[in-house]
Amino acid sequence: MADARPFHWEYHPPAVPREAYRVEGGVPLTGSVRVSGAKNAALKMLAAAVLTGERCRLTNVPEIEDVRVMAETLRDLGVVVEHPSANVYEVSAGDVDWLFVPLEAAAKMRASFMLLGPLLARFGEVIISNPGGDRIGRRPVDLHVDAMRALGAEIEYRYGYYYAKAPGRLRGGEVRFPFVSVMGTENAILAATLAEGTTTIRPAAQEPEVDDLIAFLVKMGADVARAAPDAVVVHGRKRLRGAEHAVLPDRIEAGTFAVAAAVTGGHVVLEGAPCDHLEAFTGILGRAGVAVACGSSTIDVDATGAGVGGARPGAFRPVDIETAPYPGLATDLQPPTCVLLTQAAGPSVVHEAIFEDRLEWLAELRRLGAGVELVDAHHARIDGPTRLRGAEVDIPDLRAGASLLLGALAAEGTSVIHGAHHVQRGYENIERKFLDLGARIERLNEEDATPPS
Repeated sequence: MADARPFHWEYHPPAVPREAYRVEGGVPLTGSVRVSGAKNAALKMLAAAVLTGERCRLTNVPEIEDVRVMAETLRDLGVVVEHPSANVYEVSAGDVDWLFVPLEAAAKMRASFMLLGPLLARFGEVIISNPGGDRIGRRPVDLHVDAMRALGAEIEYRYGYYYAKAPGRLRGGEVRFPFVSVMGTENAILAATLAEGTTTIRPAAQEPEVDDLIAFLVKMGADVARAAPDAVVVHGRKRLRGAEHAVLPDRIEAGTFAVAAAVTGGHVVLEGAPCDHLEAFTGILGRAGVAVACGSSTIDVDATGAGVGGARPGAFRPVDIETAPYPGLATDLQPPTCVLLTQAAGPSVVHEAIFEDRLEWLAELRRLGAGVELVDAHHARIDGPTRLRGAEVDIPDLRAGASLLLGALAAEGTSVIHGAHHVQRGYENIERKFLDLGARIERLNEEDATPPS
């Protein structure tokens, strides 16, 4: 592997189109909405497709910015990525011309680091940048690097890049994480599929998206299975084949729209919704007094007061919440749940146990009138019920951005929410879905986004 600094190692960020949302709140959302494919599964499957030279076809892929960035990153490597129709991607990695993942990709999307395992396993070397992504706290990639080293890889860090190589083939081994890491688990699984021998991964993340990735890999001919809820065993294969797979529904999007129905006092049916993947979240809704009914592929959320035992916004019961690895409450659902708790009749305590900076967004929710006290980096108190009011706010990250939209939808008056590009990273046409439910929302250029009076 070359010792020189990688080409384009100095990063000059491209201009990002500045857009904002303007929301007129106070309208109960009603109707039905179909849940898109899971962002956190689709990105990992696109990375997994480079493990074979045969064509892989993925359906129900969300039309979001992160997927577009991942597809473009693969194309830059020399992989053929086609997008023949909406929500369908076809990947053919017969060969890779350029085993280098630059800072341009990493700065836009943390999931670009998921290419470390598959490229190293199949081609024996890769240069990959330290990743970017949302600023929600320390998310070290040391876990990924240590997992590759446990499989025999040699990795050095220079000039902001990881130089990784695998003399011969990666070798199966024991991968032990100090704590549960979803992306760490997935990267280790991808690398182990082509390693020589058997790999055991503990503690392995139990998220549904991890199991969906495993299901896709099995279709590709990989020998991967859960030996226990928190253990994954991989018997390496010499090669994998192409496969077709439909991405599972996005439970985080489903939770976001469930809260939207609740805080606006509406009634929304989520179609194609993974209710069995949201037990911790729907349990919180139920404890708060939101009427929730799960079907085989639907979630019915009724906050009109007409549902059996259901309450309206302002009369929800306070609930103390704590995020945790699956099957606990997902950290990505903490921000929308915080918006829900502003409409509870009493104080609630929020414990963000995963990321140390993820509660900082509550300062923006406070601008909408929420009674929020940030106790420390991991704890907050929310006093309700709050009569939210339209305001001008800034989106700090993806999930906080969607949650500020929820607050604006529940607020009286007009809100301007800056930084719409964060939301576009992870939600497929979110404003169109809200419009179809009766919301008054539009996305516009920053220069046209006049502050609310």
